[in-house]
Amino acid sequence: MFGKSHRKNLFGNNIPPSCVYCRYAAKTQNGTIYCHSGNMPHEGACRKYIYDPLKREPEVSPNLPIFSPEDFKL
Repeated sequence: MFGKSHRKNLFGNNIPPSCVYCRYAAKTQNGTIYCHSGNMPHEGACRKYIYDPLKREPEVSPNLPIFSPEDFKL
């Protein structure tokens, strides 16, 4: 009751830490990530990592097949 709150994050609770989603990280022009700890790889995170859901890009939805009216006739 007095421990950590178990609220659900915006994109779920199973998001691995990555500097790409960190509040303090910024992408440079050559594609590397720059944060408080210097240049970081895309995988992993430093100890100052704070998840920022607004930096996450949604996955592309799959293309749906095109149906004709004959597909729905019995």
